[in-house]
Amino acid sequence: MAIEASKSEKLRYRIDTFLGQGSRGLFMALLGAFFVSILAVSVLRWVFLGVEAAFGLPDGASFLREAVFGVWITWLQITDPGNMAQDNDSFGLYKIPAVLGGLTGVVIFSALIAFLTTALDQAIEDLKKGHSRVLETNHTLILGWGPRVLEILRELVEANESEDDPVVVILADVEKEEMDEWLLENWKDRRNTRVVTRSGGTASLASIAKVSAEHARSAIILAHCNDSAPREEQLVSDAKVIKTALALCAHVGDEHEINIVSEVFDDRNRKVVQDISPERISVLDATEILAKVMVQTSRTSGLSVVYAELLSFEGCEMYFYNASWGGISFGDLAFRFEDGVPLGVRHGDGSLSMRPDVGYVLQNDDDIIIVAQDDSAIDFGSSAVMRPKELPLHESRLEAETERLLILGWSPKAAIIISEFDEYVLEGSEVHVMMAEPPEWLGAQVEALSEGMEKASVTVMAKDPLDAESLGSVNPLDYDVIIILPQRPEDEMDAERIDAETIIVLLHLRKLMQAARAEGQPVSTKLITEVVDSGNRELISRAGVNDFIISNRMVSMMFAQISEEPDIQDVYDDLFQEDGSEIYVKPASLYFPADQFPITCSFGDLMAHARKRDGEICLGVKLKDKEQSSSDNYGVSLIPEKTTTFTLRADDGLVVLAEDDT
Repeated sequence: MAIEASKSEKLRYRIDTFLGQGSRGLFMALLGAFFVSILAVSVLRWVFLGVEAAFGLPDGASFLREAVFGVWITWLQITDPGNMAQDNDSFGLYKIPAVLGGLTGVVIFSALIAFLTTALDQAIEDLKKGHSRVLETNHTLILGWGPRVLEILRELVEANESEDDPVVVILADVEKEEMDEWLLENWKDRRNTRVVTRSGGTASLASIAKVSAEHARSAIILAHCNDSAPREEQLVSDAKVIKTALALCAHVGDEHEINIVSEVFDDRNRKVVQDISPERISVLDATEILAKVMVQTSRTSGLSVVYAELLSFEGCEMYFYNASWGGISFGDLAFRFEDGVPLGVRHGDGSLSMRPDVGYVLQNDDDIIIVAQDDSAIDFGSSAVMRPKELPLHESRLEAETERLLILGWSPKAAIIISEFDEYVLEGSEVHVMMAEPPEWLGAQVEALSEGMEKASVTVMAKDPLDAESLGSVNPLDYDVIIILPQRPEDEMDAERIDAETIIVLLHLRKLMQAARAEGQPVSTKLITEVVDSGNRELISRAGVNDFIISNRMVSMMFAQISEEPDIQDVYDDLFQEDGSEIYVKPASLYFPADQFPITCSFGDLMAHARKRDGEICLGVKLKDKEQSSSDNYGVSLIPEKTTTFTLRADDGLVVLAEDDT
């Protein structure tokens, strides 16, 4: 539905939008005005010449002609005192008005020009601030400003590529010119997506009305600090998010359907935001999500790449899909899709069943949860697209053992990581936390954690991970997993410094690994770390880390996906917890006898083969010899065509949805 607006309001909005392009837009506007002025004055002169040629002047009009010429000379002398030279040969008395005209031009006319210039500059600045109401519909609204904005925009560009004239509107308590210039410098690949920025309070009803929130299809409310900020700042951020959610829902009303996604740090505040409008608001706890993903990636190498692709609009995604199922079982469903792998079912009552029994018969009101390249490519066929061949099954399991986890540094994620680790491991496992100068509160927090743990013990070591000698003294390669977190939890540091210290720790560990391998010692320790700035991804990958989570990017991807499809959050909640089914990358040696390697088979064959092993669902493969290649997606290939052939070796992996990692 189009927004009702007057012609002047529409014109003002077009001008604001054009000037929102930054200095380039202003230059083009002034250049256009200059040429339009030349054209207008030239047309006026041609009109006057035509009038004179057609009618001429009467013989008695010489006095009038001289008077007009005198006004013209005076105008020239006022606007440019250099034109007083035209009266050098004039009668002496004529020099008096020439001097007066020159003085008038220097004083009064110069002041007039200065006034007009200042007024014009002020008018241009006012236009650049974008005070006009946003005249857009069906747009995505981002409320707030911060490091996540760029990643969210990149995801929305991917999601909107097939749409006509998609628009993202940003409202933040930041100057509009600052936002525009920053986006012009840092965000080049916009494709067909337009961005409109407005400066104002995100909790202001007037500002929310200015961005036409009642016509938006979704809204993303950003936190006002990052998850490493002090507790007090996080609570202030939560309070602002609550006010913003209240203002947004109050302005939109109950009639308009809008998907709202917000980031809240405190559990109690999260419940408050959810209760404002339970049907419309999805609340994310980024700290908990990232911590759970880090624990899951520590269980199986390569999982971070899998999640990065599943959560992004670039590559394959998860969708809800419905069709006339015709009494088909879930086991036969997978081979009815040319593109896509079904993971589970959303029943008519809204409940989810991930990896249901192969014999489950789909009901008419069931939606399937399917991973596909694009929703337009999902097509439920009337017959199977291929018939998988029978492969030899090697029914082996990984034997569970006690594990040792070394955490270098600390952050709010650490407590969740330790608690989640306790859910997966056997009794007798250990967690060691290493910090340069552990604060007093850390001991109390670790003690409280230990009381709630059933299988693992937690110990704090006062050693500096940034010092190579201190790090080497704890024999880090004797641990099963090393997770690297920020080194100074009490200091609020920028992303660049956090990542720089992470790289230093990784370089120390890489040197220890190289020395161990040079002595012929096997190295099986997994390195897991968090990368704050996605620009450091390549550096981290070259430092020898097995898996890394790009925190801002991952959370931003989830924001973008949930804003497009709110119910997908239920799937994430199911996948990111220890109970039920999770995604793992399991070695191919668990599926085939050792004497069968290397084995050549199609992806469809692997899907059917994995189902024999407790109904596991195969999503793709991970090739060991390509895991260091970013151009090959670090060896991970998700939902290839079912006829795609792979030659697997024992150390290659299958990406599966399974009950556990054994």
